[in-house]
Amino acid sequence: MTTQPDSNKVNIIQVEDLRKSYGDLKAVDSVSFAVGAGEVFGILGPNGAGKTTTVEILEGMREPDSGTALVNGIDVQKYPREVKKVIGIQLQSSAFFDRLNLAEILDVMASIYRRQINAMELLGTVELADRAKSLFRDLSGGQKQRFSVASTLVNDPVLLFLDEPTTGLDPQARRHMWELIQRFKSEGRTVLLTTHYMEEAAELCDRVAIMDHGKIVAIDRPAALVDNLISRGFEKERVESLANLEDVFLDITGRALQD
Repeated sequence: MTTQPDSNKVNIIQVEDLRKSYGDLKAVDSVSFAVGAGEVFGILGPNGAGKTTTVEILEGMREPDSGTALVNGIDVQKYPREVKKVIGIQLQSSAFFDRLNLAEILDVMASIYRRQINAMELLGTVELADRAKSLFRDLSGGQKQRFSVASTLVNDPVLLFLDEPTTGLDPQARRHMWELIQRFKSEGRTVLLTTHYMEEAAELCDRVAIMDHGKIVAIDRPAALVDNLISRGFEKERVESLANLEDVFLDITGRALQD
């Protein structure tokens, strides 16, 4: 089951017959897909499905055995440095400088790209302007995730790679992250999202690719994938209610961030 991005949009990602093996393990096995400009595209799959390897190839961090990957029209294998100029990658905690405050970290990162930025404006985007002088290690878990996302914006990228951006967040922080991703889409940025939360993928993604054992086994709009399953006679053992426990939690504690 496959669908293509809107034919009226330029493809920001174009992958053809991508393969990567480690010994006898086929981590990425003949993967092909395209992602249109301004699309939020999700890659879903169990651990070991090949999601991380696929994303690392697109980021220019890992070489494929064969196949091609273009990002914004740039061949990732031939010109990895050029690719890095147009993408934003959500970094892990260990990547940030221990002795610099948040504003200083962003300024240093921008200097690597030889860009001038307004660090306070970027921090304001993720509601961290009041923590500009704080050290990264002193932030809460949710604040660290939001700063990690802010750091992806220092080079004004056309494509953002977000790797499980809401893992470990409380419901308010998770919903705020969803709003950030939707804002990126409204700005015309393309987002490639990996997540283990199916509700998150359904809420945010225009299309999702489901990977298993190194292959893309389905790719379509979330609603279309669900409709296809139902059309094949699937019935849930438990009927969903009109609200769930997260809705109760948010109703009682509010939707505002509580850092």
